[in-house]
Amino acid sequence: MTASETVRREREKAQPVVSVIIPARNEEASLAACLESLTSQPGVAFEVIVVDDHSTDRTSEVAESFARAYPDRVRVIEAGPLPAGWTGKNNAIVIGVREARGEWLLFTDADTVHLPGSPARAVAEAQEHRVDLLSYSPEQIAVTFWEMAVLPVVFAELARQYPPSKVSDPDSPDAAANGQYMLIKREAYDAVGGHAAIAGEILEDVALARVMKLSGRKIRFRYAQDAVRTRMYRNFRQLRDGWTKNLALLFPHPGWLAGKALFLWSVPWATIVTESVFSAQGRWWSSIYVCSFLFLEWRLRRANFPVSMRLLGAIFGMPMFAYLLLRSKRAHSKGEVLWKGRTYSDRRSRVPQGHRASSSQANASKSFLGTGY
Repeated sequence: MTASETVRREREKAQPVVSVIIPARNEEASLAACLESLTSQPGVAFEVIVVDDHSTDRTSEVAESFARAYPDRVRVIEAGPLPAGWTGKNNAIVIGVREARGEWLLFTDADTVHLPGSPARAVAEAQEHRVDLLSYSPEQIAVTFWEMAVLPVVFAELARQYPPSKVSDPDSPDAAANGQYMLIKREAYDAVGGHAAIAGEILEDVALARVMKLSGRKIRFRYAQDAVRTRMYRNFRQLRDGWTKNLALLFPHPGWLAGKALFLWSVPWATIVTESVFSAQGRWWSSIYVCSFLFLEWRLRRANFPVSMRLLGAIFGMPMFAYLLLRSKRAHSKGEVLWKGRTYSDRRSRVPQGHRASSSQANASKSFLGTGY
């Protein structure tokens, strides 16, 4: 028996429990940190499959360097041609799944960093709660001004509309997931058709979660700063384009929500203007201002951000959130959703044929977070 055959047989014996699949398109700035955090994970047998989705930067070079350093753990494959009607991410994931050997599939984005031991703990958590899909909402890292101002507003509204407790409740019709971290039992994934069944969905994480829940399989979804963190966008343009892609799909009435956000934001400032212009006096004017501003800060507490970022969100983030909602609505209505060099039409999550969803199911079939891919 040759040495290469011996190595091959040893690899076959070491069947991975988890196959980590990373679709990557122009991710040279973040992929190395992601792979560094994954290749050193203890406690569970795993493989990492990076699918290069026609990147034009150094993404492939970065991935290949890890494949050379960890030949028994990391593989790099090409996404291949994009079929008509498919989104790039869904195509890349399906290509990766074909090569995966694990009994669990962990779909994660290239901009994530995984804390030590988190994959092993995630498998144990999924088994303990007997779920087929475990999805984490990562800790969000914000560096630039607009990241710090906008993210608390977006995530607070998402948490308010789609509480993880309801998503995790088998008796609730709400279905949501976060494509930045989705651990799925391979058997259940194959049974519902996987990403091929939702090939054209922009919010593929939610569409898959919805199919899983409609099929009677259990979902668990929670905020997980103890497991994974991410920096979704690294500048204002990425933030603007990313939320333009997602917000109109995340919220069923983006125009109404934009108006509501602007109204709530305007109350404390209108109070100041009224007091100064009309020389209004009395402590109650100051009380209105303070209370309304504190109310804005209180609304953002669900987003799991520090108070300094919540204050930025209350002052600057809410009007920007309204702008992004309206921008997203306009882009989807015109079929001009641009992301990473591709144009997508408005593809909302649909009920698979043979299922009839209630109105609450239809509204809940949007992502708690959306994807940064």
